[in-house]
Amino acid sequence: MSKISLSELLELVDEQLPFARENGFVLEDLGEGAATVRAPYDRKFLRPGDTIAGPVMMGLADYGIYAALLSKIGVVPLAVTTSLNINFLSRPGPSDLIAKARIMKLGKRLAVGEVEIYSDGEDELVAHVTATYSIPPKKGVT
Repeated sequence: MSKISLSELLELVDEQLPFARENGFVLEDLGEGAATVRAPYDRKFLRPGDTIAGPVMMGLADYGIYAALLSKIGVVPLAVTTSLNINFLSRPGPSDLIAKARIMKLGKRLAVGEVEIYSDGEDELVAHVTATYSIPPKKGVT
């Protein structure tokens, strides 16, 4: 069972993650340790060659892993990315991007997740992401 509701997460995003709101990212599904996030297609995401820019995909993946992590640990706004690795596998078409994130390993201070990014309606991966998050200690715990 998720330790954060969809409405709680959306409120947190609205208050503290302006990049997700400003880019129009949409949280479509939230489960225990998993999240699906959409980046609606926008011409502002394009780079030369009419492909979606890498930083858009990185931001989408980071948001997906953050949502998946909070579903496991609850509201911890200061859980932060410590590393993010992305492999661009194929050129995304002019469509929405779908990021499917999941937490692979959850420890007391670190979490590791992965994200698969697809162009909407396509089966071929556009990018594969792994990331590590730092989880701050609970107050009074060292």
